[in-house]
Amino acid sequence: MVANDEGVDMNAVSAPLVSMPELPWLWAGVLTCLAAAGLAWAGLRAPVPAHDMPGSRGQRPWRLLELALVLVAVGLAQRWWRLGHGPFLDMFEILASSLLSLGLIAAWASRRDRALRAAAPVVLSLLALMGLWLLVTDPADTHLPATYQTPVLWFHVLLGKLFLGCALWALGLAGLLLLRRTGWGARCLLRLPGDDVLDSSAWRVMQVALLFESLMLVAGAVWAQDAWGRYWAWDPLETWAFLTWLLLVGALHARRSMRLSSATSAWLVVAVFTVAFLTFFGVPFVSVAPHKGAV
Repeated sequence: MVANDEGVDMNAVSAPLVSMPELPWLWAGVLTCLAAAGLAWAGLRAPVPAHDMPGSRGQRPWRLLELALVLVAVGLAQRWWRLGHGPFLDMFEILASSLLSLGLIAAWASRRDRALRAAAPVVLSLLALMGLWLLVTDPADTHLPATYQTPVLWFHVLLGKLFLGCALWALGLAGLLLLRRTGWGARCLLRLPGDDVLDSSAWRVMQVALLFESLMLVAGAVWAQDAWGRYWAWDPLETWAFLTWLLLVGALHARRSMRLSSATSAWLVVAVFTVAFLTFFGVPFVSVAPHKGAV
């Protein structure tokens, strides 16, 4: 045994890094993501060039996020190669793979949506929160159950990640609208499109999110029939996924049929995303759902 001055077994400390070579890559990705979120908040009140609303300074957090995603992708690839199955079985794998998928969608959208680019403090803070959660989650090895060995599962997982990625995009726009109303970052955020434009853009993205979630539920039912001989059983995860769908449908209906203020509409987006986030990252790990951790 090799011990340091405090009597800590250094072999025991280094053992996970030897047996799990993906951990340094994932940890480095998380730390880089945290730095990107910090940079986004630091630049929120900084002056911006008159000729470019977000400016090159506004691009820096997103470029740093892209570096973080590369590091996380390398770590996930190593874990996939070592274990022989996709990273979607336990909380550690789901947080890591969701950090990658949500980050990729957000980075892609930021290149096409000027407003989302400015919403870096909102979006990157959510990703940073997931990264911190990842750091304190047990990275124990997982084993693929027989019920997961079906191609339908891949479609189910992919559709779920696309749904949550779109919801995160809408959250960024809604959060930007609410952030601007507080007076934070007035020098740059006030030069964005008006509240009505941000609100309309957020709900257009939410309509796409509804499409992906609807297809996710269908693919999940097909998988359940193949895995357990039934399409639907109202287990906790299925129930919460359906409640999320109902909430999104109800929110879209309220947005179209009622005269909501832009702030109320934005809070509705926040509510839908919150329930969706709890469905993905909470319910599967406090329930006895047979497809625990599926998405």
